[in-house]
Amino acid sequence: MNVSLAVLSLAVALFSSPSLAATFNVKDFGAKGDGTTLDTVAIQKAIDAAAPSGGAVTFNPGTYLSGSIFIKSHVTLEIGKGVTLLGSQRLSDYAVMPTRIAGIEMSWPAALVNVYKQSHATIEGQGTIDGDGKFFWDSYWALRKTYDSQGLRWAADYDARRPRLIQIFESNHVQLGGGLTLMRSGFWTVHICYATDVRVHEITIRNNIGGRGPSTDGVDIDSSRHILVEHADISVNDDALCLKAGRDADGLRVNRSTEDVVIRNSIVRDGAAVLTIGSETSGGFRNIQAYNLTGLSHVGVGILFKSAHTRGGWADNIRIHDITLTDVPVALRITMNWNPSYSYAKIPSAMTSYPGYWKVLATPVPQAQGEAKFHNVRIWNLKATGATTAFEVDAFPDRRLDNFNFSHIQIDAATAGHISDAENWKFSDTTIKTADGSVVALSDNANVQGIPAHSSAAQPSAATTSKNVSTQDQSL
Repeated sequence: MNVSLAVLSLAVALFSSPSLAATFNVKDFGAKGDGTTLDTVAIQKAIDAAAPSGGAVTFNPGTYLSGSIFIKSHVTLEIGKGVTLLGSQRLSDYAVMPTRIAGIEMSWPAALVNVYKQSHATIEGQGTIDGDGKFFWDSYWALRKTYDSQGLRWAADYDARRPRLIQIFESNHVQLGGGLTLMRSGFWTVHICYATDVRVHEITIRNNIGGRGPSTDGVDIDSSRHILVEHADISVNDDALCLKAGRDADGLRVNRSTEDVVIRNSIVRDGAAVLTIGSETSGGFRNIQAYNLTGLSHVGVGILFKSAHTRGGWADNIRIHDITLTDVPVALRITMNWNPSYSYAKIPSAMTSYPGYWKVLATPVPQAQGEAKFHNVRIWNLKATGATTAFEVDAFPDRRLDNFNFSHIQIDAATAGHISDAENWKFSDTTIKTADGSVVALSDNANVQGIPAHSSAAQPSAATTSKNVSTQDQSL
């Protein structure tokens, strides 16, 4: 069964079972919903009461201040219209527990809403889950000021503990969406890790209200299988729709791939990239399809593949098509040396006391294991207007990007850019218009066919010359 049919079967299975579940209103368990009283215990009591019968937990309209809550198997959490679940700004309200963060298995504060080692759970409704994350954003930037000067940029994202908004961990048959607004996450918004059979649909993510939240990824699919993401509307300050599979020595040890994923029918208004694979590539990626995606002017890159010399891993059978980019600076970027100050952990010799996970992060990876292998990638029906650069592609001379196929590509850019370290690339029906008359520069390649040898004239876009979008030093 191909990936599209597999995910379609998943969607049918998730939504075809009728529910006659009893409802459990959190007010009946003591929740106040006044925005100031901590309602964590009351909400959790309602969830626990619903679990034996597979009931639905409901809320009257109001604002419910809460720390971490844990959805149980067969329970539906209904965040209805007029309901806001508001995250506490006290880190102590988020239980510390084993998970994976940015590719490393470690203990970390739980998310605001967790599906943790459960099955057949649902989070849905037309209400809002608000992480109230600016407190955590500010704490991160304060730590960065200290760490950057000490050569510890790579450690900051692990030491500045910030709760994710939603965590789906080691769980199966989970659905999330139905009109939910997810906003102001302290860290990643939706983290799907070691999970199978998950559908995310009809969500709006807004993490740039009241500031620009660092590393506030939209949806991260991490070493998981049979995942469908559709009808998402995303504004974040890092990767919007992202595939991950572990980092460096720890990711290679775990060795769990991300497979059989469909991402479709979504729009990204703000973020580092529309679609990202990496930078955590250690476990590999297989059978990924992304299509009908739109990127707008505050997005830095259309399609982004990123890894590092110590990540390792691979990508195979990646299909990306029907992509529309308007005033997105870079149409396609592939880098195997992404953000070195973050990617390469080195503990200063003068430091003798540090967390155990620092040693994990700094564990050396042999070169042969550290170079990721991306191959069998097909990209078609891509249209980009108002770009700054068409292609920014770099890998390894001894491990090239192999067997990429491009068709029906139209890019209107200020300059054409470059492709390096490619092998067996084929372009057909490809038009690249550049304002400066440049063509794509090729180097250290083998058998690259069909790339246009001349450029038609393109008009420079004012939007691409006035951007304030940085894609080189996003947090993760």
